[in-house]
Amino acid sequence: MDAGLFRGRKNNMDEEQAESAFGFHGTWREFAPIAFTNLLLIIVTLGIYRFWAKARERRYLWSRTRFIDERLEWTGTGLELFLGGIVVLLAFVIPYIVMTQVSQAMIMRGQTAIGVALFVVPLLALFYLMGVARFRAIRYRLGRTNWRGIRGGSNDNGFRYGWSYMWKTTLGYLAFGLGVPWAMVSLWNERWRSMSFGPMDFTCSADFSPLMKRYLLFYFSPFLAILVAAAAMFAIALGFAVDFDGAGGFDPEEPPIGFVAAVVVALFLFYFVLGFIWLVYFAKFYRVVVGHMALGDLEFEFDARTKDWIKLGLGDVALVILTLGIGFVFLGYRHWKFFVTHMQAYGEVNVDDLTQSTTKRARHGEGLLDAFDMGAI
Repeated sequence: MDAGLFRGRKNNMDEEQAESAFGFHGTWREFAPIAFTNLLLIIVTLGIYRFWAKARERRYLWSRTRFIDERLEWTGTGLELFLGGIVVLLAFVIPYIVMTQVSQAMIMRGQTAIGVALFVVPLLALFYLMGVARFRAIRYRLGRTNWRGIRGGSNDNGFRYGWSYMWKTTLGYLAFGLGVPWAMVSLWNERWRSMSFGPMDFTCSADFSPLMKRYLLFYFSPFLAILVAAAAMFAIALGFAVDFDGAGGFDPEEPPIGFVAAVVVALFLFYFVLGFIWLVYFAKFYRVVVGHMALGDLEFEFDARTKDWIKLGLGDVALVILTLGIGFVFLGYRHWKFFVTHMQAYGEVNVDDLTQSTTKRARHGEGLLDAFDMGAI
Protein backbone atom coordinates (compact mmCIF):
# COMPACT_ATOMS: atom_id res chain seq x y z
CA MET A 1 0.00 0.00 0.00
CA ASP A 2 1.27 3.45 -0.85
CA ALA A 3 2.08 5.19 2.44
CA GLY A 4 0.27 8.30 1.27
CA LEU A 5 -2.80 6.77 -0.31
CA PHE A 6 -5.46 4.35 0.92
CA ARG A 7 -8.00 2.74 -1.39
CA GLY A 8 -10.68 0.21 -0.64
CA ARG A 9 -13.85 -1.10 -2.29
CA LYS A 10 -16.88 -2.72 -0.72
CA ASN A 11 -17.53 -5.20 -3.48
CA ASN A 12 -14.17 -6.94 -3.65
CA MET A 13 -13.82 -9.34 -0.72
CA ASP A 14 -10.16 -10.23 -1.37
CA GLU A 15 -9.13 -6.60 -1.59
CA GLU A 16 -11.25 -5.80 1.46
CA GLN A 17 -9.44 -8.40 3.55
CA ALA A 18 -6.01 -7.38 2.21
CA GLU A 19 -6.53 -3.66 2.84
CA SER A 20 -8.74 -3.58 5.89
CA ALA A 21 -8.64 -0.02 7.20
CA PHE A 22 -9.01 -0.99 10.85
CA GLY A 23 -7.11 -3.53 12.88
CA PHE A 24 -6.72 -4.42 16.55
CA HIS A 25 -3.42 -5.87 17.78
CA GLY A 26 -3.93 -6.13 21.53
CA THR A 27 -4.28 -9.25 23.68
CA TRP A 28 -6.08 -9.85 26.96
CA ARG A 29 -2.78 -11.01 28.47
CA GLU A 30 -1.27 -7.58 27.79
CA PHE A 31 -4.35 -5.85 29.10
CA ALA A 32 -4.68 -7.92 32.30
CA PRO A 33 -1.93 -6.14 34.32
CA ILE A 34 -3.49 -2.77 33.44
CA ALA A 35 -7.00 -3.93 34.34
CA PHE A 36 -6.10 -5.49 37.69
CA THR A 37 -3.79 -2.64 38.71
CA ASN A 38 -6.54 -0.17 37.91
CA LEU A 39 -9.03 -2.19 39.97
CA LEU A 40 -6.69 -2.31 42.97
CA LEU A 41 -5.97 1.43 42.85
CA ILE A 42 -9.68 2.26 42.47
CA ILE A 43 -10.42 0.22 45.61
CA VAL A 44 -7.55 1.76 47.58
CA THR A 45 -8.52 5.31 46.61
CA LEU A 46 -12.23 4.70 47.23
CA GLY A 47 -13.05 5.21 43.57
CA ILE A 48 -11.12 8.42 42.90
CA TYR A 49 -8.52 6.70 40.71
CA ARG A 50 -11.17 5.56 38.23
CA PHE A 51 -10.60 8.71 36.14
CA TRP A 52 -6.91 7.91 35.72
CA ALA A 53 -7.78 4.23 35.22
CA LYS A 54 -10.03 5.14 32.29
CA ALA A 55 -7.30 7.25 30.68
CA ARG A 56 -4.74 4.47 31.16
CA GLU A 57 -7.08 1.88 29.65
CA ARG A 58 -7.76 4.09 26.63
CA ARG A 59 -4.06 4.73 26.04
CA TYR A 60 -3.53 0.98 25.74
CA LEU A 61 -6.59 0.31 23.55
CA TRP A 62 -5.89 3.22 21.21
CA SER A 63 -2.20 2.26 20.89
CA ARG A 64 -3.21 -1.24 19.76
CA THR A 65 -5.68 0.06 17.17
CA ARG A 66 -4.51 0.55 13.60
CA PHE A 67 -6.24 2.81 11.10
CA ILE A 68 -4.90 2.40 7.54
CA ASP A 69 -1.14 2.42 8.15
CA GLU A 70 -0.65 3.87 11.61
CA ARG A 71 -1.95 3.30 15.11
CA LEU A 72 -4.09 5.68 17.11
CA GLU A 73 -2.91 7.66 20.11
CA TRP A 74 -4.99 8.73 23.11
CA THR A 75 -3.83 12.07 24.49
CA GLY A 76 -6.46 12.54 27.19
CA THR A 77 -5.45 12.51 30.85
CA GLY A 78 -6.99 11.31 34.07
CA LEU A 79 -6.83 14.85 35.43
CA GLU A 80 -9.08 16.09 32.61
CA LEU A 81 -11.65 13.39 33.39
CA PHE A 82 -11.40 14.14 37.11
CA LEU A 83 -11.95 17.87 36.56
CA GLY A 84 -14.93 17.05 34.36
CA GLY A 85 -16.40 15.04 37.23
CA ILE A 86 -15.80 17.87 39.70
CA VAL A 87 -17.49 20.40 37.39
CA VAL A 88 -20.56 18.19 37.12
CA LEU A 89 -20.65 17.65 40.89
CA LEU A 90 -20.47 21.36 41.70
CA ALA A 91 -22.56 22.73 38.83
CA PHE A 92 -25.27 20.08 38.49
CA VAL A 93 -25.38 17.29 41.07
CA ILE A 94 -25.29 19.39 44.23
CA PRO A 95 -27.77 22.02 42.92
CA TYR A 96 -30.10 19.20 41.83
CA ILE A 97 -30.05 17.61 45.30
CA VAL A 98 -30.62 20.99 46.96
CA MET A 99 -33.56 21.87 44.69
CA THR A 100 -35.26 18.52 45.24
CA GLN A 101 -34.93 18.90 49.00
CA VAL A 102 -36.31 22.44 48.87
CA SER A 103 -39.14 21.17 46.65
CA GLN A 104 -40.17 18.55 49.21
CA ALA A 105 -40.04 21.14 51.98
CA MET A 106 -42.25 23.56 50.04
CA ILE A 107 -44.82 20.84 49.31
CA MET A 108 -44.94 19.85 53.01
CA ARG A 109 -45.58 23.49 53.90
CA GLY A 110 -48.55 23.61 51.56
CA GLN A 111 -46.87 25.60 48.80
CA THR A 112 -47.56 22.86 46.29
CA ALA A 113 -47.27 24.86 43.07
CA ILE A 114 -43.82 26.21 43.91
CA GLY A 115 -42.70 22.82 45.20
CA VAL A 116 -43.80 21.00 42.06
CA ALA A 117 -42.10 23.63 39.89
CA LEU A 118 -38.85 23.23 41.82
CA PHE A 119 -39.14 19.47 41.29
CA VAL A 120 -39.99 19.56 37.57
CA VAL A 121 -37.39 22.16 36.53
CA PRO A 122 -34.39 20.04 37.63
CA LEU A 123 -35.86 17.02 35.83
CA LEU A 124 -36.16 19.00 32.60
CA ALA A 125 -32.62 20.26 33.10
CA LEU A 126 -31.37 16.69 33.49
CA PHE A 127 -33.24 15.67 30.35
CA TYR A 128 -31.55 18.50 28.46
CA LEU A 129 -28.11 17.71 29.87
CA MET A 130 -28.36 14.06 28.84
CA GLY A 131 -28.29 15.22 25.23
CA VAL A 132 -25.46 17.66 25.86
CA ALA A 133 -23.51 14.87 27.55
CA ARG A 134 -23.70 12.56 24.52
CA PHE A 135 -22.57 15.32 22.17
CA ARG A 136 -19.70 16.62 24.29
CA ALA A 137 -18.39 13.13 25.03
CA ILE A 138 -17.94 12.43 21.29
CA ARG A 139 -16.34 15.85 20.81
CA TYR A 140 -13.94 15.19 23.69
CA ARG A 141 -12.96 11.72 22.46
CA LEU A 142 -12.31 12.95 18.92
CA GLY A 143 -10.29 15.84 20.30
CA ARG A 144 -8.08 13.48 22.28
CA THR A 145 -7.67 10.90 19.50
CA ASN A 146 -4.57 11.40 17.36
CA TRP A 147 -3.74 9.66 14.10
CA ARG A 148 -0.54 10.72 12.35
CA GLY A 149 -0.53 13.64 14.77
CA ILE A 150 -3.96 14.76 13.54
CA ARG A 151 -6.97 15.02 15.83
CA GLY A 152 -10.71 15.53 15.47
CA GLY A 153 -13.30 17.59 17.27
CA SER A 154 -16.09 20.10 16.80
CA ASN A 155 -16.57 23.85 17.21
CA ASP A 156 -20.14 23.19 18.34
CA ASN A 157 -20.47 23.23 22.14
CA GLY A 158 -23.47 20.85 22.08
CA PHE A 159 -25.95 23.17 23.77
CA ARG A 160 -28.15 23.42 20.68
CA TYR A 161 -28.03 19.65 20.33
CA GLY A 162 -29.38 19.37 23.88
CA TRP A 163 -32.62 21.03 22.76
CA SER A 164 -32.83 18.75 19.72
CA TYR A 165 -32.37 15.76 21.99
CA MET A 166 -35.26 16.91 24.16
CA TRP A 167 -37.87 17.60 21.50
CA LYS A 168 -36.98 14.74 19.17
CA THR A 169 -36.93 12.17 21.97
CA THR A 170 -40.21 13.51 23.35
CA LEU A 171 -41.86 13.50 19.93
CA GLY A 172 -40.65 9.97 19.29
CA TYR A 173 -42.34 8.68 22.43
CA LEU A 174 -45.46 10.84 22.15
CA ALA A 175 -46.34 9.05 18.89
CA PHE A 176 -47.08 5.95 20.99
CA GLY A 177 -43.38 5.16 20.81
CA LEU A 178 -43.50 4.57 17.05
CA GLY A 179 -41.24 7.56 16.40
CA VAL A 180 -38.32 6.20 18.42
CA PRO A 181 -36.35 4.90 15.38
CA TRP A 182 -36.77 8.27 13.67
CA ALA A 183 -35.54 10.09 16.79
CA MET A 184 -32.53 7.79 17.24
CA VAL A 185 -31.42 8.07 13.61
CA SER A 186 -32.07 11.81 13.37
CA LEU A 187 -30.05 12.49 16.52
CA TRP A 188 -27.20 10.27 15.32
CA ASN A 189 -27.06 12.20 12.03
CA GLU A 190 -27.12 15.52 13.84
CA ARG A 191 -24.32 14.57 16.24
CA TRP A 192 -21.92 13.34 13.60
CA ARG A 193 -22.60 16.10 11.08
CA SER A 194 -21.19 18.48 13.68
CA MET A 195 -17.94 16.51 14.02
CA SER A 196 -14.75 16.59 11.97
CA PHE A 197 -11.35 14.95 11.83
CA GLY A 198 -8.45 17.00 10.59
CA PRO A 199 -9.72 19.26 7.77
CA MET A 200 -12.59 16.91 6.83
CA ASP A 201 -16.16 16.98 8.14
CA PHE A 202 -18.16 13.86 8.88
CA THR A 203 -21.35 13.37 6.90
CA CYS A 204 -24.20 11.08 7.85
CA SER A 205 -27.44 10.59 5.92
CA ALA A 206 -29.00 7.51 7.52
CA ASP A 207 -32.72 6.84 7.09
CA PHE A 208 -34.87 5.23 9.77
CA SER A 209 -37.24 3.35 7.42
CA PRO A 210 -35.06 0.17 7.13
CA LEU A 211 -35.33 -0.20 10.92
CA MET A 212 -39.10 -0.22 11.24
CA LYS A 213 -39.71 -3.95 10.74
CA ARG A 214 -37.37 -4.91 13.55
CA TYR A 215 -38.60 -2.10 15.75
CA LEU A 216 -42.22 -3.18 15.29
CA LEU A 217 -41.17 -6.69 16.29
CA PHE A 218 -39.86 -5.23 19.54
CA TYR A 219 -42.80 -2.83 19.85
CA PHE A 220 -45.45 -5.56 19.78
CA SER A 221 -43.48 -8.06 21.87
CA PRO A 222 -44.81 -6.71 25.21
CA PHE A 223 -48.39 -7.30 24.01
CA LEU A 224 -47.48 -10.90 23.24
CA ALA A 225 -45.92 -11.16 26.68
CA ILE A 226 -49.16 -9.85 28.22
CA LEU A 227 -51.15 -12.52 26.41
CA VAL A 228 -48.77 -15.21 27.63
CA ALA A 229 -48.99 -13.84 31.19
CA ALA A 230 -52.78 -13.74 30.98
CA ALA A 231 -52.85 -17.36 29.84
CA ALA A 232 -50.52 -18.28 32.69
CA MET A 233 -52.74 -16.48 35.22
CA PHE A 234 -55.77 -18.30 33.83
CA ALA A 235 -53.95 -21.60 34.29
CA ILE A 236 -53.05 -20.59 37.84
CA ALA A 237 -56.68 -19.74 38.57
CA LEU A 238 -57.70 -23.19 37.38
CA GLY A 239 -54.97 -24.67 39.55
CA PHE A 240 -56.31 -22.83 42.56
CA ALA A 241 -59.80 -24.20 41.89
CA VAL A 242 -58.51 -27.76 41.56
CA ASP A 243 -56.44 -27.44 44.73
CA PHE A 244 -59.36 -26.02 46.66
CA ASP A 245 -61.96 -28.51 45.43
CA GLY A 246 -59.75 -31.56 45.42
CA ALA A 247 -57.70 -31.04 48.57
CA GLY A 248 -60.25 -29.19 50.68
CA GLY A 249 -58.31 -25.95 50.75
CA PHE A 250 -55.28 -24.00 49.64
CA ASP A 251 -52.18 -23.31 51.73
CA PRO A 252 -50.84 -19.80 50.91
CA GLU A 253 -47.49 -20.68 52.47
CA GLU A 254 -46.93 -23.34 49.82
CA PRO A 255 -47.85 -21.81 46.44
CA PRO A 256 -48.56 -24.29 43.65
CA ILE A 257 -45.84 -25.17 41.18
CA GLY A 258 -47.85 -23.49 38.42
CA PHE A 259 -47.62 -20.13 40.18
CA VAL A 260 -43.86 -20.39 40.59
CA ALA A 261 -43.48 -21.45 36.96
CA ALA A 262 -45.58 -18.49 35.81
CA VAL A 263 -43.39 -16.06 37.73
CA VAL A 264 -40.24 -17.60 36.27
CA VAL A 265 -41.67 -17.44 32.74
CA ALA A 266 -42.72 -13.80 33.23
CA LEU A 267 -39.27 -12.79 34.45
CA PHE A 268 -37.65 -14.70 31.60
CA LEU A 269 -39.85 -12.95 29.03
CA PHE A 270 -39.20 -9.54 30.50
CA TYR A 271 -35.45 -9.67 31.09
CA PHE A 272 -34.27 -12.01 28.34
CA VAL A 273 -36.66 -12.24 25.43
CA LEU A 274 -37.43 -8.53 25.22
CA GLY A 275 -33.75 -7.74 25.65
CA PHE A 276 -32.90 -10.17 22.88
CA ILE A 277 -35.46 -8.62 20.53
CA TRP A 278 -34.13 -5.14 21.30
CA LEU A 279 -30.65 -6.42 20.44
CA VAL A 280 -32.00 -7.64 17.09
CA TYR A 281 -33.17 -4.08 16.43
CA PHE A 282 -30.00 -2.42 17.73
CA ALA A 283 -27.73 -4.59 15.55
CA LYS A 284 -29.63 -3.36 12.49
CA PHE A 285 -29.61 0.22 13.78
CA TYR A 286 -25.83 0.27 14.17
CA ARG A 287 -25.25 -1.20 10.71
CA VAL A 288 -27.59 1.36 9.13
CA VAL A 289 -26.26 4.51 10.81
CA VAL A 290 -22.57 3.61 10.48
CA GLY A 291 -23.13 2.45 6.90
CA HIS A 292 -24.31 5.94 5.96
CA MET A 293 -21.35 7.78 7.48
CA ALA A 294 -18.48 9.24 5.52
CA LEU A 295 -15.36 11.30 6.16
CA GLY A 296 -14.29 12.99 2.97
CA ASP A 297 -14.08 10.22 0.39
CA LEU A 298 -13.99 7.48 3.03
CA GLU A 299 -17.19 5.54 3.64
CA PHE A 300 -17.71 3.41 6.75
CA GLU A 301 -19.40 0.12 7.45
CA PHE A 302 -20.09 -1.89 10.60
CA ASP A 303 -20.49 -5.56 9.67
CA ALA A 304 -21.49 -7.10 13.03
CA ARG A 305 -24.69 -9.13 12.68
CA THR A 306 -27.22 -9.93 15.39
CA LYS A 307 -25.47 -13.20 16.26
CA ASP A 308 -22.21 -11.29 16.83
CA TRP A 309 -23.92 -8.93 19.30
CA ILE A 310 -25.52 -11.90 21.06
CA LYS A 311 -22.15 -13.63 21.38
CA LEU A 312 -20.69 -10.43 22.82
CA GLY A 313 -23.51 -10.07 25.37
CA LEU A 314 -23.54 -13.72 26.43
CA GLY A 315 -19.75 -13.66 26.66
CA ASP A 316 -19.92 -10.62 28.95
CA VAL A 317 -22.46 -12.31 31.21
CA ALA A 318 -20.49 -15.57 31.34
CA LEU A 319 -17.23 -13.72 32.05
CA VAL A 320 -18.71 -11.77 34.96
CA ILE A 321 -20.57 -14.75 36.47
CA LEU A 322 -17.78 -17.31 36.15
CA THR A 323 -15.23 -14.93 37.68
CA LEU A 324 -17.60 -13.89 40.49
CA GLY A 325 -17.71 -10.35 39.16
CA ILE A 326 -13.98 -9.73 38.77
CA GLY A 327 -14.15 -10.22 35.01
CA PHE A 328 -16.00 -6.90 34.57
CA VAL A 329 -12.56 -5.26 34.33
CA PHE A 330 -12.19 -6.86 30.88
CA LEU A 331 -15.51 -5.59 29.49
CA GLY A 332 -14.04 -2.37 28.13
CA TYR A 333 -11.35 -4.38 26.32
CA ARG A 334 -13.90 -6.77 24.86
CA HIS A 335 -16.22 -3.99 23.66
CA TRP A 336 -13.45 -1.96 22.04
CA LYS A 337 -12.04 -5.03 20.27
CA PHE A 338 -15.55 -5.87 19.05
CA PHE A 339 -16.01 -2.35 17.69
CA VAL A 340 -12.66 -2.19 15.90
CA THR A 341 -12.87 -5.74 14.53
CA HIS A 342 -16.22 -5.11 12.84
CA MET A 343 -15.48 -1.57 11.63
CA GLN A 344 -14.59 -1.12 7.98
CA ALA A 345 -13.71 1.86 5.78
CA TYR A 346 -13.77 2.09 2.00
CA GLY A 347 -12.88 4.74 -0.52
CA GLU A 348 -9.79 6.83 -1.06
CA VAL A 349 -7.83 9.28 1.05
CA ASN A 350 -4.47 10.90 0.43
CA VAL A 351 -3.05 10.92 3.92
CA ASP A 352 -0.25 13.27 2.90
CA ASP A 353 -2.81 16.01 2.23
CA LEU A 354 -4.35 15.85 5.71
CA THR A 355 -3.81 18.87 7.92
CA GLN A 356 -4.37 19.45 11.61
CA SER A 357 -7.85 20.22 12.90
CA THR A 358 -8.55 23.82 13.85
CA THR A 359 -11.51 22.99 16.10
CA LYS A 360 -11.51 24.03 19.72
CA ARG A 361 -10.43 21.42 22.26
CA ALA A 362 -12.57 20.71 25.31
CA ARG A 363 -10.84 21.67 28.54
CA HIS A 364 -12.11 18.77 30.61
CA GLY A 365 -13.43 15.25 30.20
CA GLU A 366 -16.74 13.43 30.06
CA GLY A 367 -18.14 14.35 33.45
CA LEU A 368 -21.70 14.67 32.19
CA LEU A 369 -21.61 11.31 30.47
CA ASP A 370 -20.28 9.63 33.61
CA ALA A 371 -22.87 11.37 35.75
CA PHE A 372 -25.68 9.90 33.67
CA ASP A 373 -23.89 6.54 33.29
CA MET A 374 -24.47 6.68 29.53
CA GLY A 375 -21.77 4.36 28.22
CA ALA A 376 -21.00 4.09 24.52
CA ILE A 377 -18.63 2.11 22.35
